[in-house]
Amino acid sequence: MKILQIVNSLGTGGAEKLLLETIPLYCQKGIEMDILLLDDKKTPFYEQLEALNCCNIYHTLHDVSVYSPKHIRQIAKYLKQYDLVHVHLFPAQYWTVLAKKLKAAKTKLIFTEHSSTNRRLEHRWLKKIDKVLYKYYEKIICITAEIQNIIHQHTGLNKERLPVIQNGVNLQQIKHAPVLEKRQIDPTFKDSDVLLIQVAGFREGKDQGTLVKSLQHLPEQVKVLLVGDGVTRPKIEDLVASLHLQDRVFFLGQRMDVPSLLKSSDIIVLSSDFEGLSLSSIEGMASGKPFVASNVPGLREVVSGAGILFERANERALAEIIQKLSSDKELYAQTVRNCEARAGQYNIDTMVDKHIALYEQVVKA
Repeated sequence: MKILQIVNSLGTGGAEKLLLETIPLYCQKGIEMDILLLDDKKTPFYEQLEALNCCNIYHTLHDVSVYSPKHIRQIAKYLKQYDLVHVHLFPAQYWTVLAKKLKAAKTKLIFTEHSSTNRRLEHRWLKKIDKVLYKYYEKIICITAEIQNIIHQHTGLNKERLPVIQNGVNLQQIKHAPVLEKRQIDPTFKDSDVLLIQVAGFREGKDQGTLVKSLQHLPEQVKVLLVGDGVTRPKIEDLVASLHLQDRVFFLGQRMDVPSLLKSSDIIVLSSDFEGLSLSSIEGMASGKPFVASNVPGLREVVSGAGILFERANERALAEIIQKLSSDKELYAQTVRNCEARAGQYNIDTMVDKHIALYEQVVKA
C-alpha cells in the first residue's frame, strides 16, 4: 500500500508534529509513505524527518503562499502515483480535491479534521464550498467525538464517513527524556523558582496572554516558560513589557527537547481558547507534572477528571489553581497521578494501527 500525506508545511503545529512522529512508525509497519508540502521551508520538524530518511519529502512550489491556487496543478502530478492520499489542514484540503478533479484521478482521498473550530464554520459561502468539497473525501477522520458532531452538522455527511481516531503521543519518549536542572534552562533560575510552562504556537486561539497576566497575582519566584513561535509572539512580548514582567517570562522559541522541558518544570499550563485534541495536553499529562488547562472544547474532554480546568481567559482563577498546587503537596501528587493515568490512554502505536486499518478498508472498498 502506497500512501501520500499532504500538508501545508512542517511548521510547529500539532498536525505537523503528528506526521513527524507517525510516518516512521507507518514505515516500520510496512506502509510505503511519502509527504508532499505546499511550503518547502526547512523547519526543525522538516530537518528531523529528513534525517530519519524514512520517506520522500516532496514540495509543490518554492516561495509561493500556501493559499495560492497555483499549487493545484503541482499536487495533481502526484495523485496517480499513490493508492491513497491523506490530507491535513486548510487550504491543502481544498487544493487536493481540485487537483483530483483536474487530473480525473481515481486515487482515494482521506482528510483529518484537527480542530474543533475554524472560520469556515461561520462563513456563509465557505460553508457551502465545504459541503461540496468534503464529499470528495472517502473518510474524514475526526480526532474527537465533539469534532465529529461539528463536522456532521456542518457538512450533513453521515457519521459513518466521519470515523473518530484520537491522537496519540510517544509515551516512551516522554518517559525516558532527561530531566534538566533549572539553571540549564536559564542561568538566572534558582532551585526555589516555580516554573510554569506552556507549549503552543503563537497564533490566535492559543492565548498565552492569560498565563502571562496570571503572574500579576503570583509570588515573584513564579516564572513562565513559553515554548513555540508564530505571528502573535510580538503581541505577547509587548504585553510582557507593558506589565513589567520581562524578568519572569522567558520566550524559548521552537524547541526539540520539549519532553525534557516539561519534566523539568513544576506546573504545565495550556490556556487556549479552543483545541482539537491537543497533543500538548497529552504530553503535559504524561510528563509527571500537574496539568492545568482552560475549560474549552478539545481540552475539556481530555483533561476533565485528571488535570485541573479553569474558566477561559480568567487569569485570577488560573493564579488561584497555581497557588493551591504550589502549597498543597497532596493535591499536587494526586493531580500528577491522575494525569499520568489519563495520558496512558493515548498511545501513538494504537493511533497508527487504527489509521492503517482505515487505510486498508478504504483502499479495498
